[in-house]
Amino acid sequence: MAVLADPRSVIGRKLPGFTAVAERGRLAFFARVIGEDDPVYRDVTAARTAGFRDIPLPPTFLFSLELERPDPRAILAELGIDMREVLHGEQEFRYHRVACAGEELRFEPRIADYYEKKGGALRFLVRETEVTADGEPVAVLVNTLVARRLELS
Repeated sequence: MAVLADPRSVIGRKLPGFTAVAERGRLAFFARVIGEDDPVYRDVTAARTAGFRDIPLPPTFLFSLELERPDPRAILAELGIDMREVLHGEQEFRYHRVACAGEELRFEPRIADYYEKKGGALRFLVRETEVTADGEPVAVLVNTLVARRLELS
């Protein structure tokens, strides 16, 4: 794949959308891993007693589902970014409502920004993903990747 002459041309580009469903067992495992001990994140009865339809997704779990997007490295290849250069810069979540286990979630990502600092030594790629369920907004995820140019001999 050819590297883009103007990397800023990716701004506004829609990336392939996809759907994902959070399963109860995976949610319980995630809660355990992050040290969340509230039973609503592991037990359906506790979740329903607390007013949820099912086990709610812990606040950062949508990021885990987003990692399942199709061909996640394609845009990096177009920008000439080697995976060895990539650092996780920042993650932001803007919630409209809580999602629960079993809901089919639709992820629609797009490139929100691309910019460089330090004479191009640092490149920043900002991806914004709208998450919906049954056409209703659930959240907006904003992810910033930083690529530092490696000096290869």
